[in-house]
Amino acid sequence: MNKTYDVAVIGGGPGGLMAAYRIAQNDPSLSVVLFEKGHALSDRVCPLVSKKVDKCIKCRSCAIMEGMAGAGAFSDGKYVISTEYGGWLTDFLAPETVINYIEQADAILVSFGATTERFMPNNELKKLCIQNDLHMSQAQLKHLGTDANFETMLHLIDSLQGKVDIRTDTCVTDVDRHTHQISFTSGGQADTVSADKILFAVGRVGSGFFSDWCQKNDIPLENNQVDVGVRVELPSMIWEDFSRKIYEPKIWYRSKKYGDVTRMFCFNERGHVVTENTAGILTVNGHSYRDEARKTQNSNFALLSTTRFTQPFNAPIEYARHVAKLANMVSGGSVLVQRLGDLEAGRRTDEKRLRDSTTKPTLNAVAGDLSLCMPKRQLDNIIETLHALDKIAPGTANHDTLLYGIECKYYSARPAADDFELTGCPGIYALGDGAGFTRSLSQASANGLYIADKISAKNNFCLSHK
Repeated sequence: MNKTYDVAVIGGGPGGLMAAYRIAQNDPSLSVVLFEKGHALSDRVCPLVSKKVDKCIKCRSCAIMEGMAGAGAFSDGKYVISTEYGGWLTDFLAPETVINYIEQADAILVSFGATTERFMPNNELKKLCIQNDLHMSQAQLKHLGTDANFETMLHLIDSLQGKVDIRTDTCVTDVDRHTHQISFTSGGQADTVSADKILFAVGRVGSGFFSDWCQKNDIPLENNQVDVGVRVELPSMIWEDFSRKIYEPKIWYRSKKYGDVTRMFCFNERGHVVTENTAGILTVNGHSYRDEARKTQNSNFALLSTTRFTQPFNAPIEYARHVAKLANMVSGGSVLVQRLGDLEAGRRTDEKRLRDSTTKPTLNAVAGDLSLCMPKRQLDNIIETLHALDKIAPGTANHDTLLYGIECKYYSARPAADDFELTGCPGIYALGDGAGFTRSLSQASANGLYIADKISAKNNFCLSHK
């Protein structure tokens, strides 16, 4: 391993990989190192998903959440070709520039095997939502699939061999903003390298590390939003009128009781509910495969209530983690599942009631009572929204609809930056979900390509600022 590089990328998720790929493409003479805290992609095997265990055993490195290709490697691989949602790059770049880079990233993924099939917006479904006081965001959308996306990312990573020095199972512990010296540990040994340009592409798992680093280096941060809620599971036929036409119904609703926004997203047609481990706290998410043999009879989606905190509170991520930790405590170190009918009746779901459910769970979660760990306001919003959604997809608010908790979406603290270069840190950049600029595979990938073009010796693409 060299001691000095032209470019160092911290994080091997979609943004970091796209940045490394484009830099190597633009100028092969540049030396590039990529650090990834987790395992190589081929070594990322979750014992729960592979059915070697029946509950999460809290591996030191969660194969679902971290490793090469990032958390997106095990998502169901939705690729959003729009600026209507998926991040905030249009706060910094012209919309046409963002779309251009999203399309460039898609072309790269297609070259490594990703599907070309696109779901298109549907105004009839949008009209149906509006008629029922629901609001649907629209976009061109690709479903890469949990299985197919894994293979695509393997091919992308393989293409970097010999061009980028990839260091997996390597934890960056510090970056000196003045000398650009990067401190890290690998195999129990501490070491350092330096780089002319440094890119923080740490993803959501690394957002805490990045926030701490910014605070230590007096870089202002902005973050006041968090989403807390549940993963909803129900028979797939209930939402198939939407999923067959647009794949993902991405719908938000403003509650009548509090005026809060609750949103439905991350839809997984005939998918699986899964457990995620972030720093020892278990939450839930969803996967969906392209392989017909791996599909289920259920669909699932996230239903999260948005809270925007005001002064003096400034720890929204810690708040969400605390709620999730309560669910882990109540469930005896796991995640909870409850039937909607039991929740509304004010009783817990026990094992017998869960066995009697007509909706059979795809995750081995602990039957229990979400009201013991989720704040009343968010729970009220979720119940009200389920009944609103029932008007456009009857059956959504059935007694046996399953609710898993807790699901959280942390919006990483956004650092002060000029064109993604951190304030007071020449040559040090931040990108993607971990820096609070994006919240999707497509925008994180676009962000990585944009910064790569910005810092590479050959600028072959137009960089248009707002």
